[in-house]
Amino acid sequence: MQQHPALNQVVITGIGAVTPLGIGKDALWEGLLAGRRGLSRITKFDPSGLRNERAGQVNDWHFDACRFALDQHPDEATQFLLTALGEAVADADLTEQLSPRSEPQPEVGCVLGSNFGGSMSWETYVASVIAGEPSPAAFGDFAFHRAIDTVAATFAVGGPSAQVSMACASGTAAIAHAAGLIRTGQADIVLVAGYDSLAPSHLSGLSLLHTISDDDLYPFSANRSGTIFGEGAGALVLESAGHARRRNARCYCEVLGAAQNNNAYHLTAPDAGGAGMAKVLANAIGDARIRPDQINHINAHGTGTEYHDVAETQAIKQVLGPAAYETTVVSIKGATLHLMGASGAVEGLVTALSIFHQTVPPTTNYAEPDPECDLDYVIEGARQQSIQHAASISAGIGGDNACVVFGRIE
Repeated sequence: MQQHPALNQVVITGIGAVTPLGIGKDALWEGLLAGRRGLSRITKFDPSGLRNERAGQVNDWHFDACRFALDQHPDEATQFLLTALGEAVADADLTEQLSPRSEPQPEVGCVLGSNFGGSMSWETYVASVIAGEPSPAAFGDFAFHRAIDTVAATFAVGGPSAQVSMACASGTAAIAHAAGLIRTGQADIVLVAGYDSLAPSHLSGLSLLHTISDDDLYPFSANRSGTIFGEGAGALVLESAGHARRRNARCYCEVLGAAQNNNAYHLTAPDAGGAGMAKVLANAIGDARIRPDQINHINAHGTGTEYHDVAETQAIKQVLGPAAYETTVVSIKGATLHLMGASGAVEGLVTALSIFHQTVPPTTNYAEPDPECDLDYVIEGARQQSIQHAASISAGIGGDNACVVFGRIE
């Protein structure tokens, strides 16, 4: 995206979350600051045979279908999505305007990101096929379009809508696309979210790819051996600044710029030196119309895999130069685990909260220094910091990269 003075300013007015740290943005934020972890043994299905039987599972989960005027429960991933979006809409003080009772509103859009869509419904559908009684309902709940149809009906979305699937960059890419809709005047409000749920099929595949650690997730640490996946949803309400001012809305921060690209290098490994991530970070900063040395904070992808964390560190240093050593860099995956399609959205909203509260959460579960990962990863606990500009970076299987740059509103 190329910024232009005539384009609309984009602000964040609502935030919602469902993560292994708990239900709601407060549970997430407080858990991060306290250094809590959402890692537990998988109990929603039998994890035997997986590379790791632990994950970032959302525990004590209860979904109220009546709250969303639904006759029956949708797929579990969609339940996470609706709950996070419901909190974000309420946080933005838009519940009355965006409800199932309202007529679809052409100025309201929606962009969703997911790796696997209705993954537990897929499991149900496959089981029904094996049993010789294929379930059309389960297949329909698995389909990616079902979630966005449900969101549109639930929140009176009548404007542009899109579903993106760019592996683990999906949530960040969704924010970027949503911001573009507002910048170009296609919508005044866009609901944006990333979501995914744990399921046997995709965890089996990720186990076979050996992306999953058989030990634990140690971001940027010398003893890192792979990532561990989790589930949940992160949601934001993006709004044109003019629309937000007219209704006197509280704004967390501004979305200044964004970029996406693909390494076109390898299914799971980053390209040498993190060139793809360097390019996406540089392009997002350029789109934001700021200098690289004006970035104060980066919420990194930080998966804890052998090659990625070094490549991301190299990318940051390549783009920011000497200023990289004055910039805080954190990965929240040690706390939340890797939330797949939800990860970029959750990390984006955490970046927004960091700017709003002028506080950086720690890189939880950092263990051993690695001389190749030599930036300020905030390992001693939460830190108060003056943050004017911050970036959130995501990278996905297949080489997809996405980055969003946020700015403080004075």
